[in-house]
Amino acid sequence: MSDEVSIDQEVYDRLIGEGKSERIARAKAKAASVRKAKLAEGATLGPRPAEQAAKALEEFRANAGGGGGVATKTAAPADAGGGGGRLTPEERAARVAASLGNGGAKEPASMGVPQSGDHTHRLLALVPPAGIQQVQAKQQDKVYTWPHLLLVEFVSLLAAGSLLLIASFFLDAPLGSLANPNEVPSINKAPWYFMGLQELLAYFHPMIAGVTLPGVFLVALMAAPYIDKNPSAKPENRKVANMAFTFFLTFWGLLVIIGSFLRGAGYEWVWPWVQGLGFTL
Repeated sequence: MSDEVSIDQEVYDRLIGEGKSERIARAKAKAASVRKAKLAEGATLGPRPAEQAAKALEEFRANAGGGGGVATKTAAPADAGGGGGRLTPEERAARVAASLGNGGAKEPASMGVPQSGDHTHRLLALVPPAGIQQVQAKQQDKVYTWPHLLLVEFVSLLAAGSLLLIASFFLDAPLGSLANPNEVPSINKAPWYFMGLQELLAYFHPMIAGVTLPGVFLVALMAAPYIDKNPSAKPENRKVANMAFTFFLTFWGLLVIIGSFLRGAGYEWVWPWVQGLGFTL
């Protein structure tokens, strides 16, 4: 039998549902799997009958007497009749069998069960390595600050700076002329980071677009950790959080793209293949 013992999935799921820890549930599920395997092989569980216990003890003493086992040390009490002799092997086996047949409980001296003045028996048992439940703690997801985290952040900073430097060579972004109240520009647009709010103003009342909807988004983001209590740090195990953030990012990014490229003079809708991109820096 291999050292790796399969678990009883039904027992494991039931214990997890009852609120048991994973370590206890796994250990009990393995024990249940071992019991089922022994029952399938025809083995009997529980204490042995008195006859089997007596026979096993006689075989153990016979092997110990032949030098192949471990001998048990006994004391030499006085005989009940005053003879001072030792008990015969048959008497010892009968007394141990009677004790094992009653669940190991001691009986009165009148029943012939070993008391403090009788022989002391020491039973040895060997436990195979497969019977010891070994539960290894799972390694938690950890990242060292240096060099792993800071190195990735430094490379990202270099990449973003390089992209900004290259864009500055090809895109002309001069400052506009001085504000003139008598001359209204044809296109009035907010900066790109406020473009989502400005796009919402094209569909809803200012109170809804500027206060209610952004407030709902912020409250939902603050409540997300209390709704999704999954402690895992792996992305594949955080489906609710990934879905919520993807929905928010897609929705807000779509508003920014529409407001930046598809809005022309007077903030009217402009199709790119009709009047070009309504985009100004």
